[in-house]
Amino acid sequence: MDRFFKLKENGTNVRTEVLAGITTFMTMAYILAVNPNILSAFGKTGMEWYSVFLATAIAAGVFTIAMGIFVNFPVALAPGMGLNAYFASVIISTASSDHPVTWQIALTAVFMSGIIFFILTVTKLRQLLLVAIPDGLKHAITVGIGFFITIVGLKNSGILSVAVESTKDIKAGAFTPLLGFESIFSMGSFTNPDVMIALIGIALIGILMVLRVPGAIFFGIIGTSLIGWALFYDHLKAVSTTQATWMPDFSQLNFWQFDFAGMMGVGIVSIIVTFTFVELFDTFGTLVGTATRAGFMKDKEEGNKRVGKAMFVDAIAVAGGAAVGTSTVTTFVESSAGVAAGGRTGLTSVTTGLCFLAALFLAPAVALIPGSATAAALIIVGVLMVQSVSEIDFKDMTIGIPAFLTIAFMPFTYSIANGISLGIISYVIFAFVGNLTGKSNHKVHWLMWILFILVLARYVFMGGEG
Repeated sequence: MDRFFKLKENGTNVRTEVLAGITTFMTMAYILAVNPNILSAFGKTGMEWYSVFLATAIAAGVFTIAMGIFVNFPVALAPGMGLNAYFASVIISTASSDHPVTWQIALTAVFMSGIIFFILTVTKLRQLLLVAIPDGLKHAITVGIGFFITIVGLKNSGILSVAVESTKDIKAGAFTPLLGFESIFSMGSFTNPDVMIALIGIALIGILMVLRVPGAIFFGIIGTSLIGWALFYDHLKAVSTTQATWMPDFSQLNFWQFDFAGMMGVGIVSIIVTFTFVELFDTFGTLVGTATRAGFMKDKEEGNKRVGKAMFVDAIAVAGGAAVGTSTVTTFVESSAGVAAGGRTGLTSVTTGLCFLAALFLAPAVALIPGSATAAALIIVGVLMVQSVSEIDFKDMTIGIPAFLTIAFMPFTYSIANGISLGIISYVIFAFVGNLTGKSNHKVHWLMWILFILVLARYVFMGGEG
């Protein structure tokens, strides 16, 4: 084991690596409950909770172990936050349209994004894209997704309510333009048990994070669930309909449930591009950040080589995760918790992966976690993601306005794709005008012009609703 993982060479030992792996698992185990709740959307997407749970545990376990064995890198993977919410919102928002995106089509889009991701990695265009997109927009995408996740958590818990007082009839399921005074966002009712549980969860997880407790989100969800069942037993028992077994029932796994024929529907290209773009930036930042913290980037050549190998595993994980039935699998920033605990090799990842596979036997326990408890976790994860706002120079209007539009359009139009699109369009226009007049000096990479044309064509020919 020492020879395979090069433990001594990296200044570590088996005990340290195993404890670091368990630490990483504890900080990201919340995904086992959150992902099934989001992708099933309590019956609104057509996906079964237990099927998604199986896919989440298997994808996280298998590909995290692969990262450890083939790359010897202390990084864990699992279905990513933000993209799982986008996955569900696309299905729900198009359900009543003439060309609905079913969960099978959405999984196909994720699979295709994984193929594209792999090609970009092999041809090294991935690195070129990262150079082409300004850093300010990259950080804005992260911040925007943070707010997007937050609004999903607020809606799912009932903390956010929407009152509609329209002067005309509103067709169910249709996109209906409303004036500002016709739709009002407000606080949900405190007599609603789900709202109360979510608020308790925010407070509990927040306190644990302030106290810097490792695995604060995970333990916060568990604590909130216990409190919720103690205070609102009748309510939770009435809404709990999930059927899960202690022994894994793999016959319920949505393996290779793709619909390639259905992909010809309107908007599928935009969906694939969104999955690819967000995964691109998210993975790069996480891998480089983790490698730097682990000390691998001290030797830049060796560090870049290892990050490059990790990108290959990550790309395969995207397609592999879709094959077993879950949204985009990506590297988790929580991996830094294991690195902070001393993890330096792939043994840390292997340990984390084994913990996820062991969780396959805990489905009934995970199923008892209320959706409002995981909604609280979404809101706190949003806090972690918006920290990147400090990296954006809003005083420079050439980057400040596009960054703001990127951030604002994601939650307020309920679409990550819209945020990225408006950011790209506005940046190219403002940078071009600024450079032309000599008022600013922002490079517009040739690849940004291609993206500008593609995004513009999408809105001109396909419209913007959804």
